[in-house]
Amino acid sequence: MNQKVKQLMARKKLRVAGLMSGTSADGIDAAIIEFDGRAVNLLAFEMVPYPRKIQNNIFELFSPETSRVDQICHMNFLLGELFAQALVGLAEKNKIPLSSIDLIGSHGQTIFHRPLGRTVNGRKIRSTLQIGEPSIIAERTGITTVADFRPRDIAVGGEGAPLVPFADYLLFSHKTKSRVLQNIGGIANLTWLEAGGTPEDILAFDTGPGNMIIDRTISLMTHGRQKYDEGGKLASRGQINEKWLKQLMKNPYFRRKPPKSTGRERFGVQFTDELYRQFIKEGISPQDILATMTAFTAWTIAEACRRFLPAKIDEMILCGGGAWNETLIGHLRLQLPQTKVATMNDFGINPDAKEAISFAILAYATIKGVANNVPSATGAKKRVVLGKIIP
Repeated sequence: MNQKVKQLMARKKLRVAGLMSGTSADGIDAAIIEFDGRAVNLLAFEMVPYPRKIQNNIFELFSPETSRVDQICHMNFLLGELFAQALVGLAEKNKIPLSSIDLIGSHGQTIFHRPLGRTVNGRKIRSTLQIGEPSIIAERTGITTVADFRPRDIAVGGEGAPLVPFADYLLFSHKTKSRVLQNIGGIANLTWLEAGGTPEDILAFDTGPGNMIIDRTISLMTHGRQKYDEGGKLASRGQINEKWLKQLMKNPYFRRKPPKSTGRERFGVQFTDELYRQFIKEGISPQDILATMTAFTAWTIAEACRRFLPAKIDEMILCGGGAWNETLIGHLRLQLPQTKVATMNDFGINPDAKEAISFAILAYATIKGVANNVPSATGAKKRVVLGKIIP
């Protein structure tokens, strides 16, 4: 075993960086934390936006119709360079010596996720693919890097997602309050933490679209000039189309029981573009379309809680970009009147930093040899240690 890895295994407190690019592919989230197995101290965080050309190239990889194997190969190494640059820049900006960072946990960029799999010779083959070559990250930074977290869970029968519940439990479990950690990124996912519960009591799954449909609608409305609805201001000016809202609620994903995960393949550009065309064809204004999509996103989250959670929710704690959308939050409060809806800011953590922090924590567990998947969330047959270590 590598001597450096041995040393990391022996130390309780580590300084760890987390790197993440989500389904929205708007940029790289980079966080640096100090962690001792329970308490997290966030030292620095930044979201480094992708240049428009690179973001467009990433979006091309999401679709089998536009993706090419030579481009996947190239982008894997290019994103490795960009992930490394994001961390180096964050450390320099905050005067944190790179040599003081013990470990990196990199989720990479998912370009395809097939949790239900395909049947080949009578056997179900699930698959997922994240790019952002970790060997490049380790080499450019000189820091031991853990990456490729999802495949090991799939290898033991899981869906490879969601993975953040492990970190959610360490950070937010409570003896007397039942909590939902609700991430609203491109895709929205929740973690149910029952009051006084154990890791075996965790329930976690993707509730459906998060910002993905809203962001694409904004892009279509503004012909690409605007990427998101800041504060939900534009959605607040529109009227919800109840007929279309009820139609959207019929999507079979929302009735499917957990464990389950989804992605751009189901709720991405193609899905939104087709809906937008139908709305416009019926004479519905762009602002009303946005209002309807925002209400729909809130409904998918609330409906998942009503349908699949075993008890009353005392607190819903929001993170991800959707935690800044006041219109979306207002819909959630109306949908869940008995639940206190707060953001992670109220707990001293930047909502945008949560997923990067989570992958730093997952890397910490990997290097310690601690099983860091949650079978009740992913459907895996057993707990395993996730991630590949690049010394």
